[in-house]
Amino acid sequence: MSDFTAQPLDGDPAARVVVAGASGFTGALAAEIVWRHPKLELVAATSRGDAGKRLDRLYPRYRVPIELTELDLENLPEVDAAIVAYPHGAAAPTDAALRAQGILVVDLSADFRLRDRETYERWYGEHGAPDLFGSGVYGLSEIYREQLREAKLVATPGCYPTASVLALAPLAEQGLLSEVFVSAMQGTSGYGRSSDDLVHFSGMTENAFPYKTEGHRHRPEIEQELAALGSPAPVTFVPHLIPLDQGELATCFGTLAEPTSKEAVRALYTKRYADEPFVHVLDGPPNLRAVRDTNECHVYVTVAERGRVMAFSAIDNIWKGASSQGVQNLNLMLGLDETAGLL
Repeated sequence: MSDFTAQPLDGDPAARVVVAGASGFTGALAAEIVWRHPKLELVAATSRGDAGKRLDRLYPRYRVPIELTELDLENLPEVDAAIVAYPHGAAAPTDAALRAQGILVVDLSADFRLRDRETYERWYGEHGAPDLFGSGVYGLSEIYREQLREAKLVATPGCYPTASVLALAPLAEQGLLSEVFVSAMQGTSGYGRSSDDLVHFSGMTENAFPYKTEGHRHRPEIEQELAALGSPAPVTFVPHLIPLDQGELATCFGTLAEPTSKEAVRALYTKRYADEPFVHVLDGPPNLRAVRDTNECHVYVTVAERGRVMAFSAIDNIWKGASSQGVQNLNLMLGLDETAGLL
């Protein structure tokens, strides 16, 4: 294993960054992306349970040769931005403390994704920073790019909403969706570093199953964003775990508000995503291997014989579904090319 300690920066950094919660899957990956980013200096990566361990010992594949420390909000090193990879509830008060010090914050949790307080409390419980509720910009760059350039606090979307909304956005923007059904499959890293026996190898190998079939907390997030785009459609959402570590495939069925041909729908998607660096419209269904370890979203859309639209999207759930999307957002917040460190 490499023993180098100097970060491979390209000239002076645009920002000094701390990653809080760097011992989890998304936090560790965020630290790795920042470490190899040409314009972001990783000044600290924090963890409560793994403080004192080197990150490249905890996650050898990431090669980030720094020691994890506990986050001390009263004695932070000089930082310009933070990526907070805490669970919901724990993230919000940390975000508030960082913002009070003028630090830009990219939150990877759910604490600022929802705009309705009652909806948040139904799915997540009491909010940890009520004075900041509603102040975050939703971090789907392909939809909110201009707002993100001015943002101080960004709520990076959930992985399922990222895949689902990108699959459906061109239709939603035209008010074409009257009802939506989403069946989504995800690798076990979406569970986090869980002790649940079902996500251990012996429980997942040659196995797959739906979960939270009566209601998943990402459904209101998908409905919120489709409505904001112009299609306040009811959504039925069912997630599935599959025997992969990374990857997510969303199959979206939409009832169209008016008859629309396959050719017209394909033209709509091709035009909408023509200039997007990370969303690629395919000529056939996507697959997960093609997007692994990338910030890409691969989309395919068609119209079935009976007129129902089918939109498919594939992402890496801890990359575009979390960590790399967070860095894409941070790039925009800092006035950098949004692709920096991600291609």
